[in-house]
Amino acid sequence: MNEQQMDETAASGSARAVVKPKKSISIVWIVPLVALLIGGWLAYKAITEKGPTITITFKSAEGLEAGKTKIKFKDVEVGQVEEIRLSPDLSQVVVTAQLTKDTKDYLSENTRFWVVRARVAGGGVSGLGTLFSGAYIGMDPGKPGKKARSFKGLEMPPIVTTDLPGRHFMLKPETRGSLDVGDPVYFRQIQVGQVVAYEMEKDGQAVDIKIFIHAPHHERVCKTTRFWNAGGLDVSVDAGGIKVNTESFVTIMIGGIAFETPMDSEPGPAAQENEIFRLYDRREDIYKRTYVTKTRWLLHFQGSVGGLSVGAPVKFKGIKIGEVIDIKLEFDNDAVAFRIPVEIEIEPERIAMTGKQTIDRKRGNEFLVEKGLRAQLKQGNLLTGQLYIDLDMYPHEPPRKIVYGGKYPELPTIPTPIEEITKGITRIVDRLEKLPLEQIGNDLRDTLAHLNKSTEQLQKLMQNIDEKVAPAATATLEKTETTLTKLDRLLDAESPTGHELKRALAELADAARNISVLADYLERHPDSLVFGKEKHNEK
Repeated sequence: MNEQQMDETAASGSARAVVKPKKSISIVWIVPLVALLIGGWLAYKAITEKGPTITITFKSAEGLEAGKTKIKFKDVEVGQVEEIRLSPDLSQVVVTAQLTKDTKDYLSENTRFWVVRARVAGGGVSGLGTLFSGAYIGMDPGKPGKKARSFKGLEMPPIVTTDLPGRHFMLKPETRGSLDVGDPVYFRQIQVGQVVAYEMEKDGQAVDIKIFIHAPHHERVCKTTRFWNAGGLDVSVDAGGIKVNTESFVTIMIGGIAFETPMDSEPGPAAQENEIFRLYDRREDIYKRTYVTKTRWLLHFQGSVGGLSVGAPVKFKGIKIGEVIDIKLEFDNDAVAFRIPVEIEIEPERIAMTGKQTIDRKRGNEFLVEKGLRAQLKQGNLLTGQLYIDLDMYPHEPPRKIVYGGKYPELPTIPTPIEEITKGITRIVDRLEKLPLEQIGNDLRDTLAHLNKSTEQLQKLMQNIDEKVAPAATATLEKTETTLTKLDRLLDAESPTGHELKRALAELADAARNISVLADYLERHPDSLVFGKEKHNEK
């Protein structure tokens, strides 16, 4: 309003309202602004709290669903599967998962993932809860290592996770046998661990079996501890009878491992993580001493070696000192004959040496062979027909020497007892074949013919005796019987002759007494024979 207008208004004596426009923000814009702020805050929060995105490859997507399958660690949800797709070569499935923020520091090259579902393996049942809730992906952070975002999932759940207290050990058997992942490990028939993995060595000479012993039992494993395969039944036969040993029914069905420290050895310090041990076949083997010195010898057998196998024992005086290493069949062109060379390995340290040693081992072996040391095949088991090699002294054998010059020195051998019996029977048969059996048969027939003639003549002689001699002999016997009857009557005590005989015997007794008195008198008075009895009385 200009001054002129104001003056006019004032002159007229009345006031009039004047409208002035006011500048302000409309309330309509407040709601979108608040929504924008909240959205920005949520976006910032989502970005700042978002965890890492990872990929996991599996052979199959069985039980997995995008947007539903969870990833858990110790049953705590730490992520979710976002996408499932096939790999370019269609050999695997690739699972993309979103993890929570707090898992970022635990993802490394040692982190493991696997699908948890209901399983029956290793004599146990696991994952039964997934029958109702569905499968999920388990996670084990593992030991710290290089950061990683792509992982290869395990097809089988790991037996041991990082958070489980205990210790791993490595066993080295020649073969895996019946052992498998999840098989139990026993100490004094109590399960204290499990088999967690196995693989063949690069050179293919042995198998590496990895086991885990739970705390505090891992402290029982020391440097001198021995492990053995406890699977199946351990049956032994000795002087006490038949013994059957097993750790449990589970080991009979699926196998297992047991360990202990022999009583005759010092326990020593506790074994460290991944300490390597030998896995023995049986419990009895853990008490066998290990010998360093080994010598190889060659034996040649002429007969059959059926029943002898590689690993058969070599015994001396019934005590094992080695074993068979190799058995071959050779044809000797010079001798035009087959030979069976048997290679054996002997552990000389099994034989304790006492007294003062004056000769070296080589000369000692030669001396023993000169004195009759020989190798012989013998029956080890009557049921199975298994043979073993027996070394013993045979002083009556012809002198022999050790044969040098080949790959290994050769010990002399002697035939088996059965071969000796067979040779003896063969010699007897050969001698029988040389006998003039036909001539002997002819002579025997002639002898029998003469014997028949002699028999006929004897029968005729007996007939003549019956006809001519028998009557005379009968008359003689009758006369003899009559004479004996008369003599009996004559000597009867009641007959006159008997009385006379008794009187004569009495007089004979008196005469004998008188002679005895006379002899006694003459012994005392021998001079009475010269002077007489009266002269002697006068004196």
